[in-house]
Amino acid sequence: MTQIKSMLLAALLLLSAYTVPAQKVRLLDLNTQAPIREASYQYGDQKGITGSDGSFSLELKKGLSLSLSHLNYGSWVLKPEEVQHALKTGVIFRQETNYMLQPVTIVAVHTPASGNPVHTIGTADRLAHDGGNLLNNIEGFSSIRKSPAYGYDPVFRGFKYDQLNVVIDGSQCASAACPNRMDPPTSQVAPNMTGRIEILKGPHALRFGNSFGATINFISTPPVFTEALKTTGRLTSSFESNGGILRNEGTITLSRKKATLSLFGSYSKGGDYKDGNGNTVPADFMRASAGAVVGLRLTDSQTLELSATRNFARDTDFPALMMDLRSDDTWLLNLRHTANLNRTSLKSWKTSAYASLVDHVMDNLDKVMNPRMMNALTPAKTKTFGGRTEGSWLFEGSRLFAGLDVKHDYAEGIREREFIAGPNAGKVFYDNIWQKGNITKSALFAEYQRKINNLSLIASARLEANQSSADETAPEFDKNYNETSASQINPSVSLGVIASPGSKFTAGLWLGRSQRSGSMTERFINYLAVGQDAWELLGNPLIKPEANNEADLNLAFSTGKTEIRMDMFAALITDYISSVIDTSLTPKFTTSPGVRQFINIDKAFKAGFEVSWTQSLGSLMKHRLSIAYTYGQNSVIDEPLPEISPLDMKYVLSASLMKDRLIPVVSFRYAAEQNRISTDYGETKTPSFFLIDASASYRIVRGIDLTAGVQNLLDEAYYEHLNRTIGGTPPVEIFAPGRSIFVSLSFSLK
Repeated sequence: MTQIKSMLLAALLLLSAYTVPAQKVRLLDLNTQAPIREASYQYGDQKGITGSDGSFSLELKKGLSLSLSHLNYGSWVLKPEEVQHALKTGVIFRQETNYMLQPVTIVAVHTPASGNPVHTIGTADRLAHDGGNLLNNIEGFSSIRKSPAYGYDPVFRGFKYDQLNVVIDGSQCASAACPNRMDPPTSQVAPNMTGRIEILKGPHALRFGNSFGATINFISTPPVFTEALKTTGRLTSSFESNGGILRNEGTITLSRKKATLSLFGSYSKGGDYKDGNGNTVPADFMRASAGAVVGLRLTDSQTLELSATRNFARDTDFPALMMDLRSDDTWLLNLRHTANLNRTSLKSWKTSAYASLVDHVMDNLDKVMNPRMMNALTPAKTKTFGGRTEGSWLFEGSRLFAGLDVKHDYAEGIREREFIAGPNAGKVFYDNIWQKGNITKSALFAEYQRKINNLSLIASARLEANQSSADETAPEFDKNYNETSASQINPSVSLGVIASPGSKFTAGLWLGRSQRSGSMTERFINYLAVGQDAWELLGNPLIKPEANNEADLNLAFSTGKTEIRMDMFAALITDYISSVIDTSLTPKFTTSPGVRQFINIDKAFKAGFEVSWTQSLGSLMKHRLSIAYTYGQNSVIDEPLPEISPLDMKYVLSASLMKDRLIPVVSFRYAAEQNRISTDYGETKTPSFFLIDASASYRIVRGIDLTAGVQNLLDEAYYEHLNRTIGGTPPVEIFAPGRSIFVSLSFSLK
């Protein structure tokens, strides 16, 4: 008996050398840190499904790998050393596989707690008052600016305005009320409540709207439910010396097992700044947002989320325009329902409804005008209502998304011109700028994904019915058109194949064709100078849809410490929507050189690339290099397309020191000269420039972070190619801020 006991004791001691007590691990989404529920795992003889908080328990066994699988995240294996690391940290991160199938760039606004090479932006970007400003950090993006500090209107690969599909959480959008787009849709995004941004390139991702040139999807931070009452929050403030810019943002969240409540707000205000030449640039602005998000867990498989955002803007300078922004008041309302189903094929169903209401006022009362001939005031409103519903099915080796969406846009606005001098002194004229235009888009869409060995096939289709009309047309508009309503059908289709010959290399080829109808401006604008030059523009309610026929080639190489990506594209745009001078039309302003009318031209061509290289340099440092270039040509008049940014190169070197408490960052940017310009649109050449920014973030104690740095370290005097000019003879470029020192302090409660 004594011998048997000794043998049992020895066996127990031997077993204890190879096992440890069960430890809890949570499986989380890489970009959102949301729990991944109902994922299957197997670790030797240990197997099961993750819980509602993404957690499961493991007993460590040496030499064993952990297998995991999930509908949305695919199947993958953690090596023994990776399992040990996961048990030590208590978390495993995984990126949703669906997005990896697309030619996509994912930008994490809140830095992910993982070394995975997802492009991240930091505290200063959360403090930004304009969602469009976040995009300027991403290769291939630039922005049209009529104000130095507000209303960054994104341009990607030369596609702009309604050629880009800008959405919040896959569906919601807002329409610019200002004809000159002082308030582009991206200006209504709340950066401090954005978890990540997905850039779905080309006419290929057709689930979230008509992706003509790209879809820009601002994804909100999802609600996280907790077993016990938990309070989390953040408060951040910053100051920039050049322009005296003060920024503040904050959030607070209360969470329970069945409900969460998040309150958020931001406030930014700045003044005129000095450019690199020491000249003062008018740049006054004020921007504030406030809102709430309520999340309800209806059942273990269903959630309901309601969000409301109120945006404010006041007294903002637009030196490149004839008016300034006086006030902008916007409501964004959104209701989303998600059902995670466990049926044989149907796995989930998501439905959302939204309303975006913009009330915008602009005037010229603060403009310095010598002599002042008139006072002008334009109150304008847009209303956007819509909804979307989509199901997800999983079959043997394939996946299907299908659904429908609808969106209705309405715009109204009357410009008031009161003449105080000249022959019309004492008279008041009223101009119907939007003519109470309406555009309704209704669509069916589907995306099918199938994996065959090392190949993935993705087919997408969208069929959209577009109906437009004007409820109150102006007499001068009616003189040009007998009919102002139109019904058009826009089919779009895309086919992609992705090859993964090994674990490190991926290649994808995409062919797509997307068709879109004219925008509110292209159809109903009524004799307003809303382009690059002083020519007044006249809408065309009968304009034909334009079509983008595009091919994309995507190459990616990835190891544990290096990721290299190259995205190349070529696009032939037929029935390209443009404008031409019509000498038979008389402008409303005598100072205007004439009138341009929106028309279709036969075709235009674009081609270009984006390249990025991200690499870890040892265990403490990493760097990232990105280059983007687009070539555009008007094939009819054999001239470059307007508003195409030059070659742009960015390089960022960062380190993580003192156990991640100190993070210094140095960034370099070079923009080449742009000498491919459209003289027909009054473009001029833009010189090259070189910038250096530097910053450092330091975690004082847990929950308190200090960041300080300098922007435009060399005090370079430069301006972007897409900046509009300040009127005059000759016109004056809007130069960017010179050297500026900034500091920010962030308090977080987790």
